[in-house]
Amino acid sequence: MNAVVAGDSISPYKLLFRGLTLIPIYHYLLLAFLVLVIFIYNLLEIHIVEDIFGGFAGGSVSLTFHPTSDLYREVVSKCHLLHGRYVATPWLSSPHLQTILLNVLVKTPKFSYKREIFHTCDGGTIALDWLMSSDVSETSVQVNGTSTVSVIPLVIVIPGLTSDSTSPYMKEIAYKMAKHGWNVVVSNHRGLGGVPLTSECFYTAGKSDDLGEVVNHLHRKHPETPLYAVGTSLGANILVKYLGEEGDNVPLVGAASVSNPWDLLIGDRFFTRGIMQRFYNRVMGNSLKGAAKLHQEVYARLSDWEGIEKSRSVRDFNNYSARVAGNFDSIDSFYRWASSARLVTNISVPLLCVNAIDDPVCTDEAIPWDECRKNKNIVLATTQHGGHIAFFEGMSGKSLWWIRVVEEYLSNLHASSPMSKKQAQKFVESSVETPQFQDLLS
Repeated sequence: MNAVVAGDSISPYKLLFRGLTLIPIYHYLLLAFLVLVIFIYNLLEIHIVEDIFGGFAGGSVSLTFHPTSDLYREVVSKCHLLHGRYVATPWLSSPHLQTILLNVLVKTPKFSYKREIFHTCDGGTIALDWLMSSDVSETSVQVNGTSTVSVIPLVIVIPGLTSDSTSPYMKEIAYKMAKHGWNVVVSNHRGLGGVPLTSECFYTAGKSDDLGEVVNHLHRKHPETPLYAVGTSLGANILVKYLGEEGDNVPLVGAASVSNPWDLLIGDRFFTRGIMQRFYNRVMGNSLKGAAKLHQEVYARLSDWEGIEKSRSVRDFNNYSARVAGNFDSIDSFYRWASSARLVTNISVPLLCVNAIDDPVCTDEAIPWDECRKNKNIVLATTQHGGHIAFFEGMSGKSLWWIRVVEEYLSNLHASSPMSKKQAQKFVESSVETPQFQDLLS
């Protein structure tokens, strides 16, 4: 009997295969679907389950600042949003969804800018697009509940990478700030905003001198007007770099940085890590190539045009354009020079920095935590979620939390006693008769 059993034995793998064939096909489909859901959930870093268990209460804002910071005590301590919680839109519980859909979901009322063409010292052309508070509101101007009809503060907004004044999130902040009583001017990067390149120079990630010229131009024209600035993404890097380079010689009385990449070399390494980061790298590289093609003749003279056309990433593009035009030994040298993180300790202007830890474009590894903590003029606000320049909030997903934060911060700064003293010192003593904004734009 034992011999018969041994002779008729069947391979266990065949038995397993026969068993698997008895399982209904829809069970396999269900398993495949489950695996796909888990893959996408992790790929997009969705946090809806975390939100559900947290009762959709969001996460508190983490503030980093010097223990004796007057900026925190006099201004940020009064900002309710920065002492509250950021609650992401439930159906956008993913930094990638927030980032990718930023310019799709943001809806703004229709309005028209008034354009001023500014020429830099090297003959370059920059488009300054203005939106006055009076253009969007017929009521008396109010900033933080205080009447400011005599002197309306001006905020300069610097777009990111290849964005300009027409980008939805740019129009959103311009409109919201103007609605709250601010005059707004969007300083488009040279070559963007529909203007030609009129000199032998193009805009790069570290080109802060253009912003410096714009700020000085506005200060000369309106020395009694308080000037503020807000930079987003790469525009934030340029703004912070400018503040660090100029130190005490900055005619701004306050600034805000949103989704700053901080260290471009660390960011470059970050772009090679994950599937989504490589996706963003390709998309942004193509966006830069598209912008360069608008000014191909100038780029061809100053850089390696054949290399630009073959570029498949941001690093490739910068290697064949900014590195060549700037005569840098290597692309890493350019990134080190262009990064704002190295200049944080030199900043003397009250600065609020807002970053999301889950930003899929600008890694939190690049944030200069210690340098921000040591500088009494800086308060760093970080949230666990928010994506890149997004921070969608509310069920409809039509509101951007960071815009409300920036408006509240700048309004409190404008109304604070330290700011008033600084404003008096910089602007009130001026006896120069200057034209009104409307005269400038006419």
